[in-house]
Amino acid sequence: MRLLRSQQFTNKKVLLVDKETKTKNDRTWCFWEDKEGFFEEVVHRKWDTISFLSDDFSAPLAITPYQYKMIRGINFFNYCFTEIAKHSHVEVVVADVNKVWKEQQTGFIVLNGQQFLLGEDVIIFSSIIQPPVPKKNTIKLLQHFKGWIIEAKEDTFVPELATMMDFRVHQQHGTTFAYVLPFNSKTALVEYTLFTKKLLNPGQYEEELRSYISTFLNIQDYTITEEEFGIIPMTNEKFPFYDNGIFYIGTAGGQTKGSSGYTFQFIQKQSQQIADHLLSGKSLLALPRTHSRFRFYDNTLLDILYHDKLPGAKIFSRLFKKNKPQLVLRFLDNETSFKEEIKIMSSLPTWPFLKAGLKQL
Repeated sequence: MRLLRSQQFTNKKVLLVDKETKTKNDRTWCFWEDKEGFFEEVVHRKWDTISFLSDDFSAPLAITPYQYKMIRGINFFNYCFTEIAKHSHVEVVVADVNKVWKEQQTGFIVLNGQQFLLGEDVIIFSSIIQPPVPKKNTIKLLQHFKGWIIEAKEDTFVPELATMMDFRVHQQHGTTFAYVLPFNSKTALVEYTLFTKKLLNPGQYEEELRSYISTFLNIQDYTITEEEFGIIPMTNEKFPFYDNGIFYIGTAGGQTKGSSGYTFQFIQKQSQQIADHLLSGKSLLALPRTHSRFRFYDNTLLDILYHDKLPGAKIFSRLFKKNKPQLVLRFLDNETSFKEEIKIMSSLPTWPFLKAGLKQL
């Protein structure tokens, strides 16, 4: 989309392969920005105030100049593919990618069992995860979530207030929270989210959603209009941006933040950098990388969560209780200064983080 909008490279051929046609709303992306973003036209809702809820700390938090934004998957897909269809130099193919590789400068791809020559001097981007070689002290958690868009019979939600994290739900499985994103006074996306080593049984997600809606939202009469389910890896494994002639993007290229699972905005930043380098003729290998100190912070928190050294609810409660929400959001975006990070660290329990941090060093 960034390259198409630049109106350059119209003399180049682009092959876009996906395993299915996007025809339904099966996912939602949520993120925050302090200005209009590249995909502002498809932002479905945005909020200036978010609420954080837990047994230790609860408050509505004004986040200006940030806005918490939501993009519905189907709107995103329709927007992108409508634009892509206008450009004859882009070919869209729906198929399974069995294999893709380069021999010297020549690219090859196997689609649905059939091999094709991609030609010489081809640039290959892949979002297909290649599992890293297992290493000692590897941490693997899963962020998994089930969400319903519900319509209540009566006015229930405050449209101007999004619940970013509600830790009042039980923590029997591990770090668990719900979030509520209202579209209007009667309609909202309600999501049940966990950071754990294992998935729940399918029926448990629905049971917990029903319990949350009736107990905490006090809604007894409602209709489920859409649902979504997702799994995001939370790990200290390293996913390379470049390997054997292929550039890896998205989660496959390390754009999922290990300690939180946030991905969408990291992908947008990297996509802009890739487009800028291609348009200016710079080597993609010169792209800026995530600073090692942010990986250190992520791995330290992952170690604490994985080994149950502190409840996730307490960690996030301390973060939001003792720091301005704008600082927390910048920290989660890997955009804080070292001085700001010292302030963040000083707000958290010293001994567990010190032990986990030394282990990561």
